[in-house]
Amino acid sequence: MTRRSVALLIETSNGYCRGLIEGVIAYTKEKRHWSVYLTEQERGAAPPNWLRNWGGDGIIARIETDAIARELKQCGVPVVDLSAARHVTGVPWADTDDKEIARLAVEHFVDRGYRNLAYCGDLGFQWSAKRGEHFGIFARQAECSFFDLQSVARYDSTFDAVAEKRKIMKWIESLPKPIGIMGCYDFKAQEILDACRQLSIAVPGEVAVLGVDNDHLICELSEPTLSSIIPDTKRTGYEAAQLLDHMMSGKTVTTEIPFITPPLGIHQRESTDTIAIEDEHVAKALHYIRWHASENIRVNDLLSVVPLSRRSLEHRFKKLLGHTPHEEIQRVRMRRVMELLTMSDLTINQIAERLGFDHPEYLGAAFKREIGMSPAEYRKSWKK
Repeated sequence: MTRRSVALLIETSNGYCRGLIEGVIAYTKEKRHWSVYLTEQERGAAPPNWLRNWGGDGIIARIETDAIARELKQCGVPVVDLSAARHVTGVPWADTDDKEIARLAVEHFVDRGYRNLAYCGDLGFQWSAKRGEHFGIFARQAECSFFDLQSVARYDSTFDAVAEKRKIMKWIESLPKPIGIMGCYDFKAQEILDACRQLSIAVPGEVAVLGVDNDHLICELSEPTLSSIIPDTKRTGYEAAQLLDHMMSGKTVTTEIPFITPPLGIHQRESTDTIAIEDEHVAKALHYIRWHASENIRVNDLLSVVPLSRRSLEHRFKKLLGHTPHEEIQRVRMRRVMELLTMSDLTINQIAERLGFDHPEYLGAAFKREIGMSPAEYRKSWKK
C-alpha cells in the first residue's frame, strides 16, 4: 500500500487538542501507512510557512481563522476540519457534542442540590456560545435560576486581562449563593476559581465550579482541584483520521453532517465535591476542612471558626450532609490519600507523614475501614 503523507495543523498547547492527536496516533498505529507531519502549533496561529509548498496527500486541521482556511483551499488536497468555527465549507468535520456536555453539567449540579446555575463563556468561540445556550435551556427545564456572563475573547484586539478579571469577580459577587458555575472550558473555570479565591468565597461551599476538557495540568494545578467534563477527544481524532483516509482513497464522505462525539463523563475533583449548602456556618466549616484536612484537624478546630456548639454543628451536618463533621474530615483526608496514591510515587510512610497521621499504621487502618482495601492494594488496583 502506498504510504501517504499527512499533515496535522492541530495546536499542542492544550489537553483537548492533545487528545485529538492521540486519536490520530491510534489510527496510524492500526493502519501503518501514514507519514505524519506535526509541528508545534498555538490556537489561532498564522499558517506555517511550509504549508504552501508542502506537497503531501491530506490534512487534518483545526481551522480557527480565515487565514488558515485560505491556505488550505490552495493546497488542493483532502482536508478534515476539527473546529466548530466553520471558517471553510465543503469539507467534512468532526466535533464534540456541546448539547450533551451542557446536559451533563446541569445534571451534575442538580444532583448536588444546586438550584442556582451560571455559565461563564468566551465570545471568541462558537462552541462556547452553543454550550451556554444549551446549558441555559437545561437549567430552566430543571426549574433552576440561570445566570450567564460572556467574556471578551482573549484573541480580541480589545481584550484586557485585568479588566476581564475584575468583571468576572464583580459578576460572581452579584450571584446568589450557593451556586454552581460552569466555565466554557478549563481555562475559564480556572479563572473563576482564581476570582473566588481573591474574593474569599468558599469553593465548593458557596460556589461549585465545573470545567470542560479535563486538561490534567490545569485541573490538578487549580486550587481547589477542578472538576471537569471529559470529552472523547481520542475518538474524535480517530474518526477524523478515518474520514481523511477514505477521502485520500477516493471514497465519498459527507460534508454537511458533522461527526459528533458525546463526552465520556465527569472527572469529579474538589471544586464540586459537595452538595449545595445554604447554611453559612456549615459552608464555612466545610471550607475549613478542605483547606486544613492535611493538618490532622479535629472537630474542636471547627468550633474555633464557627459560632456554634459541638452539638449544634453535628446536628446541622447530619441534617444537611447525612454524616458528622468528624466523618467529613475523614472523608476528605481519605480522598487526599487516594490522590497521592494515584498521582505520586510517595511511599505510604511519606503520605502518612504529609497528611498528619502519627503512624503509617493509623493511615492503613483508617483507609481500609473507609475504602475497603489497604493503601498498597488500592495503588496496585489503580495501576492495573
